[in-house]
Amino acid sequence: MPIYEYRCTECDKEFEMMQKFSEDPLKECIYCGGPVEKLISLSSFHLKGSGWYLTDYARKKDDKKAPESCPSDKKKTCGGC
Repeated sequence: MPIYEYRCTECDKEFEMMQKFSEDPLKECIYCGGPVEKLISLSSFHLKGSGWYLTDYARKKDDKKAPESCPSDKKKTCGGC
């Protein structure tokens, strides 16, 4: 269930409530009974698995080439400067 944040317009207290998506938003403060407004807060997410960057977007090791600015005698050992 998502957690929603509210702020009371009378007592200015902020609080969180776990509610189902299907539930209506709260109308009154749980502390004083005054009217509340729903806050928009930052959310977070967690990428799980072996790594989306490595599997989807990274260059393959065979595609690495030394840049043109490398001295020609060091292209094999510098790894791309």
